[in-house]
Amino acid sequence: MIARLNRQALLLAIAGVAAGVVAFAVMTQHLFEMQPCPWCILQRMIYLSIAVVALLAWLLGRRPGGQAAGWLLLPMAAAGLATALWQHFVASRSTSCALTFADRVVSATTLDELLPGIFQPRASCADAAVTLLGVPYEVWSAMTFTLLVVAAARAAMLGAASGRHAGA
Repeated sequence: MIARLNRQALLLAIAGVAAGVVAFAVMTQHLFEMQPCPWCILQRMIYLSIAVVALLAWLLGRRPGGQAAGWLLLPMAAAGLATALWQHFVASRSTSCALTFADRVVSATTLDELLPGIFQPRASCADAAVTLLGVPYEVWSAMTFTLLVVAAARAAMLGAASGRHAGA
């Protein structure tokens, strides 16, 4: 499926998936009391950053800023994957997330104060270790970030290829 999309459609898909994941997480938080820990919130921030950068790359198209934004998606998605894996293998086994890297980043942005319903950590890492359809929530996130890494790599390669053809 990813291989069949052109760069612009792929960028919109990346933005949509990233924003959709956050919308779903907020919905499960408020409807099903699946309260987020700082690592969950950090992943939300990364997803929304990916959505913004993907939209920027889409808007700028083949211009240099668009190409750079497209390439930036790859390390952003990889950072999200690393965050989800850290949450799964380390943080979810910890009783406290206080003063961890994620907690410091979330606090430094003040998003937890500006938009507490979306960005305020409300659970410890151990308490936030819940499952969805029998799969840990952060594993779903890791799988989604993996998909975004693949999609971002494909979008970057398509951007590079279209740049070469435009200059020829």
